[in-house]
Amino acid sequence: MTAIYWDPFDVEIDADPYPIWKRMRDEQPVYYNDRFDFFALSRHADVEAVHRDPRTFCSSHGTVLELLGPERIGSGQMIFLDPPEHDRLRSLVSRAFTPRRVAELEPEVRRICAELLDAQLGGDGFDYLADFGSLVPSKVISALLGVPESEREEVRHHIDLVFHIEPGVGMINEVSFGAQIWLHEYLSAQLAERRTHPRDDMLTALVRAEIDEDGEIRRLTEQEAAEFANLLISAGTETTSRVLGWAAVLLAADPAQRSYLVEHPDSIPNAVEELLRFEAPSPVQGRWSTADAEFHGTTIPAGSKVLILTASAGRDERRYPDPDRFDVRRRIDTHLSFGQGIHFCIGASLARLESRVALEETFKRFPAWGFDEARGTRLHTSTVRGWSRVPITLQH
Repeated sequence: MTAIYWDPFDVEIDADPYPIWKRMRDEQPVYYNDRFDFFALSRHADVEAVHRDPRTFCSSHGTVLELLGPERIGSGQMIFLDPPEHDRLRSLVSRAFTPRRVAELEPEVRRICAELLDAQLGGDGFDYLADFGSLVPSKVISALLGVPESEREEVRHHIDLVFHIEPGVGMINEVSFGAQIWLHEYLSAQLAERRTHPRDDMLTALVRAEIDEDGEIRRLTEQEAAEFANLLISAGTETTSRVLGWAAVLLAADPAQRSYLVEHPDSIPNAVEELLRFEAPSPVQGRWSTADAEFHGTTIPAGSKVLILTASAGRDERRYPDPDRFDVRRRIDTHLSFGQGIHFCIGASLARLESRVALEETFKRFPAWGFDEARGTRLHTSTVRGWSRVPITLQH
């Protein structure tokens, strides 16, 4: 049998990584890659354990392989912070994503979905992502933050460029850096404008927000506010786009399950959870080990790059029966696609709302479609896996 090899940069492996991940779970649950000097954990229980131990597996040294190293990366974005700094900011932003506030967004999410889908009525097909799935979360989070409507498409374009990769260097490239700089400067200017002309939006809330540092109350610095806004708008756009892309592809390949959802729309929320389990939009996350940690008799030394394979965990037969079968009727009580512990995705409830409403509105208008895979385009980075173009043909 051939030796196991996996790394998150290999596009050929990424086309279908599940057979290799199964071998890793079975044969090398603690996998070491000497080319890029990282350890990888692929079993559900191990991935969950790392998520729940931020003291041993920290985020401040980076959360993607390209960034991981012995030095803290110095970003104020919440995903790159450890307690107690993380907890202060988490408490602040969680106020924007309370169940009540997210529920209040449903009419606007539904309006956006209806408007985009109605534009496709009477046609033979459209790109489910470029014309719909990528636009919905972008429009919602941009509206929530307060980005002017005329500028939202340009912002979305630069978010896409942030995830641009190049062989051998991943997202550490001039295109990605340039997009990150553009977004930072754009959001900084928007925040500066809110300081003199406040509005009823999240950018204004960030300008006014106060955090408690050991009894000292202070406002966010300009840098903190800009990094916070950047994280929200980038993460808030990316994840739901990938979920909807996979939904279109998987349901095109399985008309029986699609018909079931058309006839039983109350099953759509569970179907979203199955989509997240089956094809995690962010399949790989990185951590830096701060102390020795043992898994299955193998020690991961302190000061190591550690990748946790969320998408592999979702296909672990130790946790899910018949895991390689996509089944919208499968009862999903939990999965790891939004993470666990202190870094659980703060926008998970919004992503679930957007995905549910998007599918509900799609089924109302287009109960049947095919996927033109020859014209489809994959999206691949070291931490995101999915589609960037999903052309569908409508079946009338």
